Amino acid sequence: MFQDRPVIAFDLDGTLVDTAPDLLNTLDHVLSAHGIAPVDREEARPMIGGGARLLIVRALNRSGVVVSPDELDTLNRQFLDHYAAHIADASRPFPGLDAALDRLQARGAVLAVCTNKLEYLARLLLDGLEMTSRFAAITGADTYGIAKPNPLPLLSTITACGGNAGRAVMVGDSGTDIATAQAAGIPSVAVSFGYTETPAAELGANRLIHHFADLETALDDLLSSTGS
Repeated sequence: MFQDRPVIAFDLDGTLVDTAPDLLNTLDHVLSAHGIAPVDREEARPMIGGGARLLIVRALNRSGVVVSPDELDTLNRQFLDHYAAHIADASRPFPGLDAALDRLQARGAVLAVCTNKLEYLARLLLDGLEMTSRFAAITGADTYGIAKPNPLPLLSTITACGGNAGRAVMVGDSGTDIATAQAAGIPSVAVSFGYTETPAAELGANRLIHHFADLETALDDLLSSTGS
C-alpha cells in the first residue's frame, strides 16, 4: 500500500486516452465546411493538447489561412458542437491503462484528471468510456478560470482530492504538463506516446515511461523519495 494516499493527477488527451481520432475527425469536418483543406494527420497530431481553439489556430497557421476573430469564434463553436456529439466514437484508453489504474487504486492512490480540455468535454469523454468513477476530481481549463501551465489548476485539483503537493505526482505527455508540475513543486512522469512536438525524453520530467505497465515503478521511485 501507498502511505498517506498520494494523489496521482493525470492529463487527459494523449496521456490517459488517445483522443486524436475524434479530435482530428472533427477538425477535418469543420475545416472542410469552410473550404479549408485538412491538415496531414501526422502533422496535426502534435497540435493537440492546448484545447479546441488552439488546435484550430495551429491548423489554420499550418495551412496559411487567416481568419477574423469572429470567424475563429464560429469555427470554435462548430468544433465544440461536433466534437461533443462524437467525443468517444474512436477515442480509447491507451494500452495498459485500466490495469495500471486498478493497481494504483488497490494500493490506496487517489486518482484525478487535470486537463486543459473544457471540463464538460472531459467529463463527457470519461462518461462515454465508463471511466468517470475512477477519479476523485476531474478539472478542465475552465474549472478554475485559468489553464495549465499555471500551477493553480493542478494545486486546486490536488486539494479537491483531499491531498497536498507534498504527496502528489503529475502524469502527462507535454511540456505544458511538466512545466505545470514544476511550477507546483511536485514531481512528474512523462509518457512517450502522447502528442508533444518535443520528444518526451526532453520535456524535463522526473521519470519517463513508454507503457502504462511501467507507471507503478516510476511512481514508487518518486513517492519514496518524497516520503509518501
